[in-house]
Amino acid sequence: MAHHISLSTLSLSPPPSTSSSSCPQLHRRRIFLSTLRFEAASSSSSSSTPNSKPKVVVTRERGKNGKLIKALVEHGINCLELPLIQHTQGPDLDRLSSVLNDTAFDWIVITSPEAGSVFLEAWKAAGTPNVKVGVVGAGTASVFEEVMQSSKRSLNVAFAPSKATGQVLASELPKNGQKCRVLYPASAKASNEIEEGLSNRGFEVTRLNTYTTVPIHHVDQLLLKQALSTPVVAVASPSAVRAWVKLISDSKWWNNSVACIGETTALAAKRLGLQNVYYPAQPGVEGWVCSILEALGAHDHF
Repeated sequence: MAHHISLSTLSLSPPPSTSSSSCPQLHRRRIFLSTLRFEAASSSSSSSTPNSKPKVVVTRERGKNGKLIKALVEHGINCLELPLIQHTQGPDLDRLSSVLNDTAFDWIVITSPEAGSVFLEAWKAAGTPNVKVGVVGAGTASVFEEVMQSSKRSLNVAFAPSKATGQVLASELPKNGQKCRVLYPASAKASNEIEEGLSNRGFEVTRLNTYTTVPIHHVDQLLLKQALSTPVVAVASPSAVRAWVKLISDSKWWNNSVACIGETTALAAKRLGLQNVYYPAQPGVEGWVCSILEALGAHDHF
């Protein structure tokens, strides 16, 4: 059964059923926008051989699409890699290691794999001090797996919320005592939702904008042409959605599906006017794959 959210401009209804046996427990959603029309693209081969047409465009930063590509290949789905974004240094990155050295925090809050990777580098530069980490979900937690397996264990991932969103994290993060300090290393483009939610509960929050996300400066036009005719575009952040919308601004006819890693990205896609937006109830690669399969199933149906 699909969940509904209370947005007056957004209508959510249960998606068509899929036959995928790998996602039996997943609650999936499809966003329908009545103001836009659906135009089905021509179907392509389901083979994952080198000569087959791709069915999914993967858009993460180059070098970070491998896990999704591998998961889709297992379903016989060929991918086209078209990175839409790249990460660059944020204005507060140089302060991160010194802040870790100078201040004791009750929690380090990490809400994306990139934020986790950037934090780990600064944490090592600071001499691997003892820290307790709260993550938004399993995908972000995976960044810390190698460190967690080490013998020293000075870094402990000790919390994840019941639902992998910033709002729920801010409402559920355990608070020990009257004074509870949180370090929040984040993207410069992240909203204020987490620090405001934590501050309202009495936490002392230090936010450092340690990285930012920018669109790729040059996109190969032949690749873009191929991407425009591919049934599903997979996106993992609002920044990637914005980059894609900018690329298709001259292609008013584009109306294929967008498969998002989670609800935050899906709502960004909706606000930017995209139709046929799919996302899993719990952000992460496993649910993302299920949403992609669902989008492809709807495409094949039409």
